[in-house]
Amino acid sequence: MKHIYTGKTKDVYELEGGNYLLQFKDDVTGVDGVFDPGANTVGLSIEGAGRAGLKLTKYFFEVLKEKGIPTHYVDADIEKATMTVKPAEVFGKGLEVICRYRAVGSFLRRYGLYAEEGQALDAFVEVTLKDDEREDPPISEDALDMLGVLTKDEYKVLKELTKQIGNVVKEELAKKDIELYDIKFEFGRTGLDKQIVLIDEISGGNMRAYKDGKYIEPLVLEKLFL
Repeated sequence: MKHIYTGKTKDVYELEGGNYLLQFKDDVTGVDGVFDPGANTVGLSIEGAGRAGLKLTKYFFEVLKEKGIPTHYVDADIEKATMTVKPAEVFGKGLEVICRYRAVGSFLRRYGLYAEEGQALDAFVEVTLKDDEREDPPISEDALDMLGVLTKDEYKVLKELTKQIGNVVKEELAKKDIELYDIKFEFGRTGLDKQIVLIDEISGGNMRAYKDGKYIEPLVLEKLFL
């Protein structure tokens, strides 16, 4: 395997045949030892976090496959904490797309003059640039188009997929009386037709989920849900 990239929570390797291997790590994002899915730094390591994240990712990606929603997922090996994926080209230098159902985290920090903590949001979709130096700034549809990151037609697909996938995750969690507050996705283009697909992961490390009004830590979420 050829090592391609070292990320905050995963390492990426190129496999023979053109696919890629994601190695899930026990690092999670946060600040000063406190987990925060919206943070752009590694805040702490939690033993077992990599496998827990992969278990949830495998579950949700296979549900999406059954529903015909496009992803880069091929298969996963829980014991080795690895996932095989199809190659995908990210938008620009990378985007994060957040689907928000309640006002918490960075949304509340920015819009607290108007928003109350925990107030309901109607699957609000927000796009941010993956840019640690500038703290992942939000960016509008017009700016994405003008800067050549993605077209307005691609933005429509991105937004629709985000709501569709977010609602699938929300409905699955609700079966265990778990409420999804927000979730972060990444997308890319794959194949000759440049189809837009979900990439990366769907795990406790990139969402905020609550049960009986209390936040659920990533490892606890995997145990409660699976």
